[in-house]
Amino acid sequence: MNGLDAKKLLIGSLKIDHQKFLKIFVLVVLFAFNFRLNPPLHSGENLLIPPQSLNKQSFVSQALNISGNAVVTIETERKIISSREGILPPGILNDPYFERFFGLKGLQIPRSRIEKGQGSGVIFSKEGLILTNAHVIEKTDQLIVGLSDGRRVIGKVVGQDSLTDLAVIKLKEKGPWPTAPLGNSDNLKVGDWAIAVGNPFGLQNTVTLGIISNLNRDVSQLGISDKRVDLIQTDAAINPGNSGGPLLNSFGEVIGINTLVRSGPGAGLGFAIPINRAKKIANDLITTGRAKHPMIGVTLSSNIKQKSDFLSQRQSGAIITYVVPNSPAEKGGLKINDLIISINNERISNPADVVKTINQNNLKSTLKIKILRENIEYLKNIKPIDIYELKL
Repeated sequence: MNGLDAKKLLIGSLKIDHQKFLKIFVLVVLFAFNFRLNPPLHSGENLLIPPQSLNKQSFVSQALNISGNAVVTIETERKIISSREGILPPGILNDPYFERFFGLKGLQIPRSRIEKGQGSGVIFSKEGLILTNAHVIEKTDQLIVGLSDGRRVIGKVVGQDSLTDLAVIKLKEKGPWPTAPLGNSDNLKVGDWAIAVGNPFGLQNTVTLGIISNLNRDVSQLGISDKRVDLIQTDAAINPGNSGGPLLNSFGEVIGINTLVRSGPGAGLGFAIPINRAKKIANDLITTGRAKHPMIGVTLSSNIKQKSDFLSQRQSGAIITYVVPNSPAEKGGLKINDLIISINNERISNPADVVKTINQNNLKSTLKIKILRENIEYLKNIKPIDIYELKL
């Protein structure tokens, strides 16, 4: 290769490098221009999203928009009178002559006093009907219902049921009234959102958020023997004064009526009456003034393996630990250690299933209860009765 050819080759290669350089330069310019127009996702500038594209309300706020106005404060007054007051004329023991004559110096009889209480409730009907706890309005002489808009209205007790701790109140004035939609507690699952609304310590419209921690919690597990209801367990804070207020789901529907919070060991656990159970009790109270409680007269346990060796292969069911004398269960032939495995051909997994099935049953219908006794299956036909009709 001579000098001329080498020179032409060098010029040619420089032209090619120059073209490559121009292409790279153009790509860099285009990339920089695009970068300015469309910054990367991690750029702080991109985080400044226009306000109109933000959802300013959380699902809790949206739920409260639906049902919050229907939550009420219930103020109660009851007159407490000493059992000894009224035997003698008022003030006679304060008379110095009476004192000196009978030698009753210093004896005082307590005067009557007004005891005030407070709880929560939720309006569930356009007619001004309110669901709350029975213990909130028990033995009250006067009810004042405070609404979220500031109105204070006198309420009247329609009916109350101590076994489920539920009561219905009716507002005496005419509406319109805000109402909360009632959900379906049978659709609840552990882990679902739970929003407790009420007026704890007199602080109106207090909201706490948690989840459904458990379902079908037997009140006997909480050391409560005078109630007959399975409860929703939640970690949403339920404080004194929250009693009777609603437990909402994420859609703003009432799924339970707050009833108690556990103190001492396990403190912080809240409990609510499932709304499906509350609806049935409320309907009974509205139509007849008294709730009906179907029962067959047994005490149940799920500790199958601990109760009987011959049932050790069974993993589910409800074992009978006690049979109430003169009850339908005793008359129908049920015995201690019988394992209930189905009712009306529906499988029984635990004691809660038995209670639920009996509660859903019409008092006029006979239940077909299949039991396992010493590894032999038996079918028992038992007709429930109202718990108030049981003659011991």
